[in-house]
Amino acid sequence: MLWLVPFLTVLALVLAQRTPTISNISDEKVVDLGDTTELTCSVQYAFDYTVLWVKIDPDQPGGAIPLSKGTSLILPETRFALRHNTASSTYVLQMKDIQDTDAGIYQCQVLISTQNIISRNVKVSVRQPPVISDDSTRSVVATVGEDVTLECYASGFPNPRVSWRRKNNAILPTGGAVYRGNKLRIPSVSKDDRGTYYCVAENAVGEGARRNVALDVEFRPSISIPRPRVGQADGYGMDLECHVEAYPQPAITWLKDGFQLANNVHYKLSQFSAGDDFTSATLRVVSAGQGRYGEYKCQAANKFGRAEGVVNLHETYEPVCPPACSAESGPKAFAAVILLCLIYGRINW
Repeated sequence: MLWLVPFLTVLALVLAQRTPTISNISDEKVVDLGDTTELTCSVQYAFDYTVLWVKIDPDQPGGAIPLSKGTSLILPETRFALRHNTASSTYVLQMKDIQDTDAGIYQCQVLISTQNIISRNVKVSVRQPPVISDDSTRSVVATVGEDVTLECYASGFPNPRVSWRRKNNAILPTGGAVYRGNKLRIPSVSKDDRGTYYCVAENAVGEGARRNVALDVEFRPSISIPRPRVGQADGYGMDLECHVEAYPQPAITWLKDGFQLANNVHYKLSQFSAGDDFTSATLRVVSAGQGRYGEYKCQAANKFGRAEGVVNLHETYEPVCPPACSAESGPKAFAAVILLCLIYGRINW
């Protein structure tokens, strides 16, 4: 058996002179949040060398975060564990409860010298639902005729697909109900393009993300008159209506015979706004009669222009209901006051 001694000595010397190699490393990993995964690194001829697991991080000094050295874990992180299979010389890095920060490049290293490192990488990707970036458009105010671009960007893994829709699935300025892409371009915007747009980011992870983008379009007033010609009997009230579209909201005035009207015993003015760009203006003629029949003008103006509509109030023989049938309109209202005063006491004027 003495003849084996020289042979084993030579074999040991040969093995000692072999350069360490990484014979096998895990394929790329794609995992979900909360999962557990393992990275394996098998080495050969590395009996006298140190094997490390590191995470490549360009933001760290040296560009890497050491995780393990030999058979010991360096990182004080309870989610991480290290196993060493002596028979196969395999180092197994286990990660539990995967978080989004665990995504990145992991590197198995064999330290030969300060100037010589053998390494192989494995990429870990973590599936993440889309998150719409803060640099995406939130709202835009444009003037009729301008070119408008709405932008939407999202992060996540896999890379989210971004699409655009309008409220109530209205047709987009680009045509169709859906447009795919990060930028929605609207050339020569019109007032019909105003409203709410939805940026939707999807990647089959979770329910996706959505952002509402408000597009306000500035335009000059336009006026529509629901009833250009109305009639009412002498002594009864009547409402004159004027519908105004404009943005910014306009100043609305009523005129009779060239004079601006105001709230008084003969007229009551009111306005109701539905949104930022539609206003319904009403002029109540409290008691129609001589001097209050004729043409009334509704005028609206903002910084982009002005518009005018005309309502003609004429006399009728019979009262027109409504509002003549109301207890607050016309001679009947006065008669009701007299009757109540006769019942409950004398009249004090």
